[in-house]
Amino acid sequence: MYVHRTSNYKNIPYYTCSAYTKTPCDTLCPSAHRIKAEAVLNHIRETLKDIKKYLDEDNKDFIRSIQNEMKEKEKIEIEKKKIRLTESQNRLQELERLMCRIYEDMILNKIPNNRYEILNNQYETEQVTLSKEIKDLEHQISRYKKEIDRARKFISLISRYENFDELTTTMINEFVEKIIVHERDRKGSQTSKQKIAIYFNFIGNYELPQAELSEEEKQKLEEEERKIEERKDKLHQNYLKRKASGKQKEYEDKYKKKERAEETGENKGFEKSWDTFK
Repeated sequence: MYVHRTSNYKNIPYYTCSAYTKTPCDTLCPSAHRIKAEAVLNHIRETLKDIKKYLDEDNKDFIRSIQNEMKEKEKIEIEKKKIRLTESQNRLQELERLMCRIYEDMILNKIPNNRYEILNNQYETEQVTLSKEIKDLEHQISRYKKEIDRARKFISLISRYENFDELTTTMINEFVEKIIVHERDRKGSQTSKQKIAIYFNFIGNYELPQAELSEEEKQKLEEEERKIEERKDKLHQNYLKRKASGKQKEYEDKYKKKERAEETGENKGFEKSWDTFK
């Protein structure tokens, strides 16, 4: 995402989607969603605190939960890579046979020289691409087999810090591989939920195990969430109606005008005090 440092002239840092503005616009991502930088940092901070607390309470269970989650997630990806590796290797062998065959056909005058050159160049280009892909796949599969103890590496890293009340640039780089910010559930709604996926170094997009709820507790929670969502839906629909009628813009213009007037008044008061002081 791209970082910006202004909002209503208050110099508030926030991020907007970089994929949305790629040419042609809205093809890589359908919306120009945004999020305050403070919200992202708070989410990182609180997640690290929760992981640290869980780790301190039960070190072994933490390791087991990470290894189980990573095993399930990566096993699927690695199996896909293994299948692709076999397909690429088979295709590479097939290309060798095809190149020998068209060479023989050219020697026996079964195909003209210019046709041979075209086919040969195509096969060579595909050969180079496949060779690179095979090398990358073999490296990834080998790396997966070797990195079976990444949970302990993450524990070693997080154990170096007593708390995460303040995040430094160094800490973020040490812990975070990437962050993916999604569009809000209701586009344009400030109170709607917005998913932020943090991918940590060594353990990926790790989520803490959740306590099992009883059926009664689940039903109660679902009912509460349903009521909250219904209320948010109603408020959002009202907002869209105000926006369509132009009343929302009138309100926002009035608010901005009042805000500017207050700022101007403060500046004048300061200038008057300064003149008196002089």
